[in-house]
Amino acid sequence: MKDAAGGERPEKRDKAAVGRAGEEAAAAYLAEAGFVVERRNWRCRSGELDLIARDGDALVFVEVRSRTGPSRFGTAIEAVTPRKCRQVRELAAIYLKTRGAAADSVRFDVVAVTFGRDGSVADIRHVPNAF
Repeated sequence: MKDAAGGERPEKRDKAAVGRAGEEAAAAYLAEAGFVVERRNWRCRSGELDLIARDGDALVFVEVRSRTGPSRFGTAIEAVTPRKCRQVRELAAIYLKTRGAAADSVRFDVVAVTFGRDGSVADIRHVPNAF
């Protein structure tokens, strides 16, 4: 579907492509902020962790949410439900156990990426210790 300017409306783009673009933007944002991104899209039978990064001595499990502008379903941050928080915590425990990963501290952050009508990143919000 075309928008008034004749361009492809971002909200009609493939949902997976928007998610990948959001994760890419989040990883770049965190790297710019001094984080070291260690893993992307770590998967196991129980699910997937979007990003795993180091912030100093802390191992940070990052949930990335993306939106293509205003949504009737709420903001990207609001899309991180209590169920999702539980799942990320469970996956982090599995990751730590199976990988033998060591960390002085563990943290759970959320990065919300909003794309503008032209598909560019309009806003990135980073919420440390989100849950």
